[in-house]
Amino acid sequence: MDPELERLFQTVSGYFALLAEPTRLKILNALCEGERSVSDIVAHTGATQTNVSRHLNLMFAHGVLNRRRDGAMTLYSIADQNVVELCRTACVRIASMADEKAIPSKAVRRFMPQG
Repeated sequence: MDPELERLFQTVSGYFALLAEPTRLKILNALCEGERSVSDIVAHTGATQTNVSRHLNLMFAHGVLNRRRDGAMTLYSIADQNVVELCRTACVRIASMADEKAIPSKAVRRFMPQG
């Protein structure tokens, strides 16, 4: 196989692996509404602060999120809107294929593309 294509596949695989964690998807969902503090994200996801912080740091390190300090608070926002669109597309597609009892229509509407 072409080495450049092999590197591309490795990179894409890593990108999908980053999104293959439900807590990270919950974090992205919370941040779709705009910049949030860590405590806001914790409240939105229902995960522990330690767990959320670990995922935030990983997503920041991979360029998916922005991070800024405001006094003692750390605020996060989405740096790569393509990640949001990718997740939204996957959620809508999977929800449309699922039995309505498995995924309520409310969940489908939550991820419908804006516009």
